[in-house]
Amino acid sequence: MYYPGLYFDIGRKARDLLYNGYVQRPPKDLHFQRFDCNLDLSCQFRDIVPGLRTLFKLSIPDSAKVELQYLQKYVGITGGLGLIADPLTGISPLINFSGVLGSDFLSLGTDVAFDISTGTLNKLNAGLSINSDFLIASLTLHDKLDSWKASCYYVMNPLTNTAIGAELKHTFSNSDSAITVGGQHALFPSTLMKARINTYGRAGALIQQVFWGKLALTLAGEADFMDINETPKIGLSIAFRL
Repeated sequence: MYYPGLYFDIGRKARDLLYNGYVQRPPKDLHFQRFDCNLDLSCQFRDIVPGLRTLFKLSIPDSAKVELQYLQKYVGITGGLGLIADPLTGISPLINFSGVLGSDFLSLGTDVAFDISTGTLNKLNAGLSINSDFLIASLTLHDKLDSWKASCYYVMNPLTNTAIGAELKHTFSNSDSAITVGGQHALFPSTLMKARINTYGRAGALIQQVFWGKLALTLAGEADFMDINETPKIGLSIAFRL
């Protein structure tokens, strides 16, 4: 079987290396002066019927989403309903659809979201991914096709989960470009270290410890070397997987 995966899988390896687990910066209206707090819950039921699964995600106070995912030979389809919280406009209900065609080596797809309350197109993305055992490269269009991202993820040593990743993003509306690079390495099978830096001078690092294969404790820090008035941030997160 040649499975193309789902649209979320396009560029996922590089995205996880460069962004997942680092200190998050929510909107100013949603945090205390010295303490930020959010809760993420997810639940997935696989193989309701062959190739069909359902996914529920809840992120307090940001969003909630329920999806149906269908994965078969050469095609992956996702449809769902979500609620997105905004400090200015309140809660917006969204209908989301994404589809991917291809194989486990080459896949291309699109991701569309429609805002029910305003009757407008909330999201329009498209992407292409090339995958191999050691190198994963992707090219995606975002922000209603106003920006594009090119990313790559290269595995240097699979035994120690050592890899490097890079992302180039360009926005057409303001002619702005940015590059983010990072790397990861497992000190031990259950201990992962990651670090990243971008051309804006913002750098981050984390160390994650997994206990019993289900409980993950992450200590992360971030600093902006271009803004001397900004205080570096340190965050601690706990994740539990059933």
